[in-house]
Formats: sequence, structure tokens, C-alpha cells
Amino acid sequence: MPVLKDVTNFLESFAPLGLQEPYDNAGLITGDVYTDISTILITLDVTEKVVDEAIKKNAQLIVAHHPIVFSGLKKFTGKNYVERTVIKAIKNDIAIYAAHTNLDNVENGVNQKICEKLGLQNYRILQPANGQLKKLVTFIPVEHLNPVREAVFNAGAGNIGNYDSCGFTAEGLGSFRGNENANPFVGEKGEIHAEKEIRFETIFPGYFQGKVIDALKKTHPYEEVAYDIYPLDNQFDKAGMGMIGTVAAPVSETVFLRQIKSVFNTGVIKHTALKGKAIEKVAVCGGAGSFLLNAAIAAGADIFVSSDFKYHQYFEAENKIVIADIGHFESEQFTKELFYELLMKNFPKFAVHLSEVNTNPVFYF
Repeated sequence: MPVLKDVTNFLESFAPLGLQEPYDNAGLITGDVYTDISTILITLDVTEKVVDEAIKKNAQLIVAHHPIVFSGLKKFTGKNYVERTVIKAIKNDIAIYAAHTNLDNVENGVNQKICEKLGLQNYRILQPANGQLKKLVTFIPVEHLNPVREAVFNAGAGNIGNYDSCGFTAEGLGSFRGNENANPFVGEKGEIHAEKEIRFETIFPGYFQGKVIDALKKTHPYEEVAYDIYPLDNQFDKAGMGMIGTVAAPVSETVFLRQIKSVFNTGVIKHTALKGKAIEKVAVCGGAGSFLLNAAIAAGADIFVSSDFKYHQYFEAENKIVIADIGHFESEQFTKELFYELLMKNFPKFAVHLSEVNTNPVFYF
């Protein structure tokens, strides 16, 4: 039977924890990684009622979008819903796992699901991530280049856009001298040795660094492997904030707003003044996305579908774009569906349930 670690490893291979924002607390929140898992409950938020539902359905794991714990808990007295929820989960041996901003930032995560629901085409990340890429430079004996290079690529390096196995090589001469404790692959202890080597360079997302370096060391023949890691400022177009795409055919603003209201089943859409222009390009961001308003405008979006705009932020649209605030819960509700598809595809023998508890704290009168 799979254990909790199998599930968390899979989820983190899809949405690496290295992609979460600094304020976030994604990952395993409660639970023993070696607990047997057969039943999972999926929810947007974890509440006491959700834990009760997990107990009723004999679920050993709750997978949520929002972490129940954002900041450190110093006491567990049950004085608030966070402490009561965590206490109840622990007492009943129920693990809680959250994939939050890392699932927002991954290319085929929360925002792609929103694009799919709206029928958008040719969508791409609105604000690609910076500072996520690194470069590996290492030196390999000529005859060992291919196995080392292949292992590094298999560990997640060498992907640029629609291309994989990307790297650069140049021949040179390496020199070294081993001391009395060395066990050199080539050359003799105490003597300077020169060896024909290949300088090999490739790039990788920073969250793969451990796997990449492990693969390098395991396949490289030298006792001491020489390598350098360089941080890069290049944009990483496979991860980042929000998405932007196009509609199948231009549509009026009111028709598109009605479509949003229907798809997301929202009680109300708060929006800026309509511009009287057809909607062609649409920017989206699940959850609180007001920080992406300028990026949406710069990308030429006609409308920005997100949530949690403050009053004065609506003025910043300046008749350049229509802001459509559809509500936080509403914008992220299909994350449950995303979790379900991922887990059922990779753990088909599990009992995976979508929570029936409505965790939306906002009501409309």
C-alpha cells in the first residue's frame, strides 16, 4: 500500500515547493510520511467540518489548496479555528497537505484550469518567474560525457521552452594532484596529472538542484567532482503568476461577464466601468491577483478576472482594462477538480473524494 510520502512526493513533483511564495506554508502540515494511505479527501480550505468529513469517510489524508497554518503556532489550546482544526486532525491521525502558491505558479496549475473553464486559447503565464533558473558547469573526462550528461538531463536539467537535452560542451585540459589520502580515477597520488576533459554547461530550475547534483556525482567517474552553480536572472516561462489567453471569437463585455458568472457560479461580479469594446484577450489569476493588474494592462488584456481588489485599486484600471472581481473562493474552486484529476491518474486504486463542505466564508444577500 502506498504511504503518505508517495503522495506528497508526487504532488511536489508536479508543483515543487520551491515555487511557493516566501510568505506561504505549502507542504505537509500534519502527519507521518510513512502512514499508509488509501483514502484522500480534497478541499479548498481545511476547517473543523472538513476534518469531521474526513473522519466519516475514513480518509487518512486531506489535500487542500490553502494551508490551515500560515504562521507558527506556539500554543494548542483550541482558542481559534486553526488550533481546533489541527488538534482534531492530529487526534484522529489525519494528515493535512497543502499545495498553495506553488500550485498557482506552476504552468499547468490553478490558472491553467481557470483558462480551460473559460475556454481560452493560446494561454501563457502572465508574469514569468525570475531568479528560478541556475546554470551547472562541470568538467567530464571525454569518454564519460554521454552517461553523465544523460543522467543530469534525466534529473530535470536542460529544458528550454519546447526543447530538452539542451547543453553546451567545449574541450579542454584539466589538471589535478591527489594527496596521500586520494584514490584517483586517473593519474598517480602525489603527481600532477593532466586529463582531456569536456566542459559541460546546462541550466535547470533551482528546485531541481539536489537531484541534478546527486545525478552528477553518482555518474561522474572522479572521486572529487568539480562543478559550479551560477544563479541566473533569466525569466522562467514555465512558472510564474497568472495567465493570459484569447477567446475563440471576440465577444461583448456583458456577454463575457455573464459567461464568467455562469462558469464560476458567483453571487456577484464587482467590476470597473465597461469600455464598450469587444473582449479578445483575457488575463486571469486565481485568488488575490490585484498585484498583477499592471502586468495584465501591459500584456494588452481587455479584462482581468481575479479577486480581492481593494476600493482604490479599481481606479488604477484607468479605462485601460476591465477588472472583474469574482471572489476568492469562486476563482479557485476548480483547484479541487485539478487535485482530483492528478491523484486519480497517478493513484487509481485510491478512494479520492471531493469534499462536500462549502468552505466559502463569504455569503451574498
